[in-house]
Amino acid sequence: MDNLSSAPHSRRVFKYLREYWPFYVLIAPTLISFIIFNYIPMYGVQIAFKDYVVKLGVWDSPWVGLKHIERFISLPGFWTLMRNTFLISFYSLLFGFPVPILLALMINELTHARYKKTVQMVSYAPYFLSTVAVCGLVVLFFKRETGIINLLLVQLGFEGHSFLTDTSWFRTIFVGSGIWQSAGFGTIIYLAVLSQVDLEIIEAAVIDGASRMQKIWYIYLPMLIPIITIQLILNAGSMLNVGFEKVFLLQNDLIMETADVISTYIYRVGLLGGQFSYTTAIGFFNSLINASLLVIVNTVAKRLKATTLW
Repeated sequence: MDNLSSAPHSRRVFKYLREYWPFYVLIAPTLISFIIFNYIPMYGVQIAFKDYVVKLGVWDSPWVGLKHIERFISLPGFWTLMRNTFLISFYSLLFGFPVPILLALMINELTHARYKKTVQMVSYAPYFLSTVAVCGLVVLFFKRETGIINLLLVQLGFEGHSFLTDTSWFRTIFVGSGIWQSAGFGTIIYLAVLSQVDLEIIEAAVIDGASRMQKIWYIYLPMLIPIITIQLILNAGSMLNVGFEKVFLLQNDLIMETADVISTYIYRVGLLGGQFSYTTAIGFFNSLINASLLVIVNTVAKRLKATTLW
């Protein structure tokens, strides 16, 4: 019976593959790269629980259990690293998450097609700049002697300020430049959803006297709520994944109190110090927290009867 029931199913699968094979060819490179760079390296995660010795290899290195995780938790600067990493991610989520939504709603309200395309192109452009270029622009704007911001402040009669060496300004500069760089590109998914709104509904709302804000509140936002929820869950699941390159390029010895995060600590200790087992354990600990946050936020969304990942 099992063979009889599975045969038709197998034929349907092969028929489906033959019919849509171009799509599978297109997705194959991404799938292969994902397996190579995301799944195969999981084999090496076991060195987080070992004292890794290059000569012995991953499998034969001595097992030490949770030694390295305990070492990281007992580190004198542990809470500083966690606080800096969490606050940068939290502020990026708090201030950066709503911006693409608001920008998408504003772009969607533009009626002049050419002007609309120009606004989209200008807002998308910063996303394609490299991290080095963005950090270079930040330095050009905020440098004490020749920065555009300080020159403007002096012209207005104020005293210049060393923004790049002030611990209280690092998070603001980091988050603000991140919003500027990614907000435009982040509108793509929301604009795609807004383009699916039935024009008859909009016309009916206009006939009934609905204002622009009422259309946004009662028509557009309800359409966006499911994708907003999914994006929020995914962002919560990467709360401690602060990018290394930008933090590393903007930090200096005077602002390490607020600029030192988990990724830069891993770089110093792991790559420069050669403590591979220890830094792998830190990465595993970091991923464990992110996974926990993902499950918690998804569970909360499910209890609120919102759209969830599972």
